Amino acid sequence: MNRAYRKVKANKGAAGVDGISIERLPSYIREHKEEFLVELLDGSYQPELVRGVQIPKPDGSKRQLGIPTVLDRVIQQAILQILEPIYEPKFSNSSYGFRPNRSAQMALRQAREYLRDGYKYVVDMDLEKFFDRVNHDILMERLSRNISDKRLLRIIRRYLEAGLLQNGIFEERKLGMPQGGNLSPLLSNIMLDELDKELERRGHKFCRYADDCNIYVKSQEAGERVLKSITEFLGIRLKLKVNETKSAVSHATKRKFLGYSFRVDSELKVANQSLVKFKNRIRELTSRNRGRKLEHVIKELNPYLNGWISYFRLSANISVFNGLDSWIRRRLRCYRLKQRKRRYSVYKFLVELGVSVQNAWKLAKSSKGWWRLSLNPNIHTAMSNVWFDRSGLVSLEKKVASYNFN
Repeated sequence: MNRAYRKVKANKGAAGVDGISIERLPSYIREHKEEFLVELLDGSYQPELVRGVQIPKPDGSKRQLGIPTVLDRVIQQAILQILEPIYEPKFSNSSYGFRPNRSAQMALRQAREYLRDGYKYVVDMDLEKFFDRVNHDILMERLSRNISDKRLLRIIRRYLEAGLLQNGIFEERKLGMPQGGNLSPLLSNIMLDELDKELERRGHKFCRYADDCNIYVKSQEAGERVLKSITEFLGIRLKLKVNETKSAVSHATKRKFLGYSFRVDSELKVANQSLVKFKNRIRELTSRNRGRKLEHVIKELNPYLNGWISYFRLSANISVFNGLDSWIRRRLRCYRLKQRKRRYSVYKFLVELGVSVQNAWKLAKSSKGWWRLSLNPNIHTAMSNVWFDRSGLVSLEKKVASYNFN
């Protein structure tokens, strides 16, 4: 429990329905420690309601999150620390999500190898609202195969059935598990391990990351057969539904996986949807109406750029990063020019950065908009790539070149 507390504290996170924050948890534990430990040991512990929060998804729909109380997160983390070492050795090597020492990059590298070996077609399966539709009876039966302690099984079931409180409205939970609980990732892998074992039994090449599963085959016809039979298997054995509108069989170059897509030579590249999402976020951070100093904008940009390029470092299309760097610098040039606002201020700023008096006045008096002016060669001379390097702006192209692709 102490180790679990330290883990939850390090992860921070929002308070649950009781309003107790991670900062207030120590005093709460000191006051109620004996009470909830007795309840845990005799199996009578009852979790609090889960606070419901909806967040937007890229397709415009909403993803339902459930935030347990901080104390419940500590208890779930303690359970996780015991169960994970038991289940980890049992999981498939083709499962990559929510597992220690495994990552999306590992799944993508394996998928790339399947394509190189001639498995050019992909059965792209999307499970419809997986976390909302997990059957409690089926999951508990799977858990009981390895857990003999009835008290622990009761507590896990109560976590699954904990009601959702959202906008003052209470909702019972007969299916599903809250995305946001510490146990949910492990439970999802336990639930879907039966799918993994079935695919292995049939000899399929596949990569599964949480509920995102791609099966690689050598022809369209083979893929259609696999999709049909696995859809039936999931419905009968796990009571899960495949989303027919989002699932498909096609050449791997026509589908995306974990934010990437594949080129005809089987190499990875950033998917178009990922680029759109990236640019939208950059537009938010560099909006010319923010009224913040450029150095503050760059400080906000850099963590996002570092995280993004760290994830998409496997892309073989390096020129994309060069183009994004240029686009970002143009937005920042535009941002800085608008900050100067008045003609004399623009003129003075450009002269200070080495533009001739004549060209500086010409640019300052121009009727062109900031976006068009940002392309002017003199503006590039004033706010050069070196100038941005000195300002501390992260370069995607330079960053990706520093990674070891081996």
